[in-house]
Amino acid sequence: MKHLLSTGDLSRTEAVRILDTAGQMAATQSREIKKLPTLRGRTVVNLFFEDSTRTRISFETAAKRLSADVINFSAKGSSVSKGESLKDTALTLQAMGADAVVIRHHASGAPHTLAASGWTSGAVVNAGDGTHQHPTQALLDAYTLRRHLTGPGDASGRDLAGLRVAIVGDVLHSRVARSNVQLLHTLGAEVTLVAPPTLLPVGVQSWPAEVSYHLDEVVGSKPDAIMMLRVQRERMSSAGGGFFPSPLEYTRGYGLDARRLAALPEHAIVLHPGPMNRGLEISADAADSPRAVIVEQVANGVAVRMAVLYLLLAGEQRHDSDETKVDQ
Repeated sequence: MKHLLSTGDLSRTEAVRILDTAGQMAATQSREIKKLPTLRGRTVVNLFFEDSTRTRISFETAAKRLSADVINFSAKGSSVSKGESLKDTALTLQAMGADAVVIRHHASGAPHTLAASGWTSGAVVNAGDGTHQHPTQALLDAYTLRRHLTGPGDASGRDLAGLRVAIVGDVLHSRVARSNVQLLHTLGAEVTLVAPPTLLPVGVQSWPAEVSYHLDEVVGSKPDAIMMLRVQRERMSSAGGGFFPSPLEYTRGYGLDARRLAALPEHAIVLHPGPMNRGLEISADAADSPRAVIVEQVANGVAVRMAVLYLLLAGEQRHDSDETKVDQ
């Protein structure tokens, strides 16, 4: 694996390997000294053309926990705001010796362009591109599902075969939904997308998932997990943008509230990629419920991103020395 651009590029074996490695990384984070020497001397660049707090900090933390040097590059206040192209920015980073470039970009396909261009010889990790893909978010969601729903004991080597997952809300604008559908299908889960017709993309019938317009029916079918998507009002032309009549109507039809939460099976968990619109796609009762693993998703994101960086930058050279063992 040279780059991580899309969950669609991952085989079951590759996905399980990342999840297994994330489990090893998570185990090291309970120690008093959390840092590993694995990527000492390597440089990871966070190249963010879109605002993000959670994802950028998560990648920065992951790289630092692996002892890599980190350069944070924000488009705001940089040469990009003065008109510099992605190509020129990438060539500048290459000259600085970047071993990996973590890129978030408003244009779908930008990470693929960077990886295929030859502008950088380092590994490229897609941290979100337009409405297209967000592979590490899907991986941390899968890791969270595996921890809670695949039985007791060591989850090593397990996929998500047979699990039933409902993904609810603004699928149209959601790179998280696209990435999750592909990865969950690869790992054997059964996925149902739930949204009003106006918030489903053209061609969704070709995705490896069922489609429903009725949340109560899907909740009644007893899914093992329900993932609520943020309503991305910034991608809509105005409040609601014609995609739904009003916030109140959306909440009535597609919000997770105490009533729907109570109708879920006892073992079912609630996920959300964050940030949440409390009172719109998810109520305070649901968000703060013991069934919600939303805060845990953030912590799991660090372990998963550590695993991705490790496998991209050190995985092929792994041996049993103290410098590379993740389970020391």
